Order: sequence, then C-alpha cells, then structure tokens
Amino acid sequence: MDHVDRGLLESVDARTKLAGSNRMEILLFSLGTQEIFGINVFKVREVSRTPFITKAPNMPVGVEGLISLRGNVIPVLALAKIMGISAPGDPLGGSMMVTEYSKRTLGFLVHEVDRIIRVEWDKVRAPDNVTSSGHHFITAITELQDGKLVSILDVETILASTFGEAIVGQIHPLEGGQDATVFFVDDSAVARKKIVETLDKLGVRHKHALNGLEAWTRLEGMATHAQQRGASLSDELNLILVDAEMPEMDGYVLTRNIKSDARFEGIPVVMHSSLSSEANRAMGKSVGVDSYVAKFDAEVLADTLRPLLMRAYRD
Repeated sequence: MDHVDRGLLESVDARTKLAGSNRMEILLFSLGTQEIFGINVFKVREVSRTPFITKAPNMPVGVEGLISLRGNVIPVLALAKIMGISAPGDPLGGSMMVTEYSKRTLGFLVHEVDRIIRVEWDKVRAPDNVTSSGHHFITAITELQDGKLVSILDVETILASTFGEAIVGQIHPLEGGQDATVFFVDDSAVARKKIVETLDKLGVRHKHALNGLEAWTRLEGMATHAQQRGASLSDELNLILVDAEMPEMDGYVLTRNIKSDARFEGIPVVMHSSLSSEANRAMGKSVGVDSYVAKFDAEVLADTLRPLLMRAYRD
C-alpha cells in the first residue's frame, strides 16, 4: 500500500507495555525488489506519500534534498540508493517514512510500506552469512509466518554512512579510572566503535558482548565465578551499559534480569539507545535502569557514566 494511516501507527505510549516482554513491533516495507525490510516502529513518527522535495547543493550521496515538515527542515534519504539496491521503476519510491532516532529526524524514501508485525526478540538473529542486498546496513533478520525473511535496518550505520560518524571529542579521563570496569553490549558495530573510543578516553577498562543473550550469558558466568570465590561481583564490575534493541534478548529484558538478581546488587545499569523519545525513557525506567542516554553524544555519555563509576568503584 502507498499510505499508512494514523490508525496503523498508534500512539507510541500504547506500546510501552512491550518493555520487558522481549517483543518489538516492526514496520515492513520494500525497496522495489522482492526483499522485505523492516524498521522498529518506535523509530517511525509517520508515513506518507513521497512529498515534493527541494533539491539542495552539496548533499551527501543518497540525500535527495530537503522538505519542510511542520516548521522543521529535514533531509530526505533515498534508502535504495544508500544501500546500493537497484530496483526497476521509480528509484525514489512512492512512500516516505519520517524517522526519529539518535536525536535526528530524517525522511526515508521507500518503494512501498506494508504493515506492522509484532515479533519476539528471541526469533530475531544476527545477519550471519546473509546474502541480502545492502547487507552492510542490516542489523538483524527475522522470519514471517510464511517463511519469508525480513531484514531489519541498522539505522545507526545508515546515519553514519550518509553523514559521517559522530566525533568523539575531548573527554577528561576519570580519576582512578584504571580501577573501574564497564561491561557494555550493543549489536551495532558503529555504536561499539564509538563506545570503545569513549571508554578509552575515560581511561576505564571494558568488556563487551554483541547482543542481549550473549551479554546475559557472560554476566551470569561472571556472577557465578565471583560467587564461587566468595567475592562480590560489584568489586570487579562497576557498571553495565546496555543497548535497547538487540537480537535474541533486548535491553529491557536484560536489565530486568540484572536488577532481579541479587548478585548484581550495587552495579548501576545505564541504557544507551538511539530510541530517544520520552516513551522509551519511561520504558527503561520501568525495568529499573539507573540512567538513560540517547545515542550518540560521547560527551553526554561520559558525563553520565563518570559519577556512577566514581560512586561504584569507591564504595
């Protein structure tokens, strides 16, 4: 269909109940090929027919121009061009998704928007050995009931590829940071790279995992090992940084697991997500996160971690 009405994109507030359920809702769309793509509904503000786009000079490749949306000028990206997908017919597509993530509002031009589906995160897997077009921009794969595969967009990589990666500027090292250890988990390679840069500049040690289930497995192992030695895990691990959307287990379920396990007492959990709306902050709070940081501002991330780390490793 060419248009998704407001009834399909219900109030985001109504979806906060998904927090901790290990489920998410995906808006399905196509880029003019036989493949099916998806994007987390939380990142989509609205869907419409492709509007008139004002061309602008010196735009990055794949940015078709600008539109004015309720008083705000936003760039419009042709997803098929950015992902290197050649499709017959109109290269721009007939529909536009207005996305909001990482504190940016962008228009995504697509061939056609289909429908919203609800999926279990444990049915979502990393795109290992996937031959999908534009696979560099795919963060995960899931399957429809009819067996067709859905490629879920890595919108952070699309943003970084189009406009350049976020710059990690000057960050003052944490006093005594060499005594602090952070465990972080993020399924986006772009995000992991920036988190590592930030933690390195803070001068803290760090370990990481690639998805929520892997993180929980490793964290449980660390807790069991500390318990066997009669030690407190909080003496060895000072903070856990979690992404919200991850294959197999999302950050909400991971946080709930951590907060309901006494072995992790005294270890703060910070949620670091490209989902930057107040509704998502509320979802994080509902499962017990100690702080919520929108991606990606290295200085804000460092300023959020610093007092939590100082309190944790000095207690």
